[in-house]
Order: sequence, then C-alpha cells, then structure tokens
Amino acid sequence: MAPQVPDSPPAPIASAVSSHSVEADALTRAQAGDHQAFAQLYSLHKRRIYSLCLRMVGNIAAAEDLTQEAFLQLHRKIATFRGDSAFSTWLHRLAVNVVLMHLRRKGLQVISLDEAMEPAAEERPGRNFGAPDLTLAGTIDRLALQRAIDNLPAGYRIIFVLHDIEGYEHNEIASMLDCSIGNSKSQLHKARLKLRDALRGFPRKEERR
Repeated sequence: MAPQVPDSPPAPIASAVSSHSVEADALTRAQAGDHQAFAQLYSLHKRRIYSLCLRMVGNIAAAEDLTQEAFLQLHRKIATFRGDSAFSTWLHRLAVNVVLMHLRRKGLQVISLDEAMEPAAEERPGRNFGAPDLTLAGTIDRLALQRAIDNLPAGYRIIFVLHDIEGYEHNEIASMLDCSIGNSKSQLHKARLKLRDALRGFPRKEERR
C-alpha cells in the first residue's frame, strides 16, 4: 500500500507560509496606500524594531520615540521597496539608519576614530579577533548582560549590538558608520573587554543554584 501524502504541510511550516503570505499581502496593499494594511505591518514588526532601538540607545523613552520615527520613515518610503531583500531586512536597515541619524543629531560620537586607530597594547586583538566571546554566552543573567550593554559608551554599544546581536558584518558596519573595517573590529574588541569587566562581579547562573 502506497504511503499517504499529507494534504497540507505540517503546522509549523504552514504557519510560516501563512505568516509570510499575510505580510506580503499587507505590504502590497500598504504600498498602494491602504492605511489598515500599514497598521498591520506595524503590528507585525513593532516589537522587533523597538527591541533593536532599545539595544542601540539603552533608553526606553528614546527607543519608543525612535520606533515611531522608524515607522514614520517607513510610511514615507514604503513605495520605494522593490523586494531586492526580505522586507524585514529592509525595515531593519531603515531603523538602524534612523537610530544613527538620531545619535548624530544629538552630537553623540558614534565611534572615536583616534582611539580606535591605536588600541592599548593589552587590548590588541588576537588571532580569533571578531569571533564570538564564548565566556559571555549562556553563563550570566540576561538582565545583567543587558544592563552592562546599556552602560557601554555609545560607540562601543552601537558596534557590539550591530555585530554580536544583530549579525551585521564588519564591512557593513564600516559602511553604516563611515569608518574603516579595522576601526569597527577594534571597537568591538574593546566593547567585549568592557563587558567582561562589567560582568565579572555578577554570579554565573550555575553559581546561584
């Protein structure tokens, strides 16, 4: 007896396909000027964009304002989306640019080029420069880590968030921040050192049990 072929894909796959089709439909209608469809896109993506803004600026009120600004920019520019990348990726990049413009308007130095050019001897990167810092992975309380990230200087925090959390490559970060790839790597290395120092006083999860 031949095996039966299911009439529909398994639930997780069907759910993912359904979610994608909902977004695609809302996007098409929003680009045509449908305000309800735009509200649907806002509902689908607002949490992720807020989370991104909060990580980058470390301030709840500023993150809320920047989330609204990102969606205002989306409303103005949504017709320019051509589908060269996933919509979520395009929106993510738009939100990053909104945050960076905010930092520049406030006169905050996103990165210090002079400092990055000549890192201190003890901070010079090793061969595994740019690799994930395994000493920070899964060993400390998430709240403690977020607090430590929030307390990083703006330049370090931005590059740490973009690279280690959001997954951008150093060449992409260098393009965003108008700096060299070497400067981006140096700032990331220093950010990790500062985080390690800041987290040294927090007990690891297994030590608290």
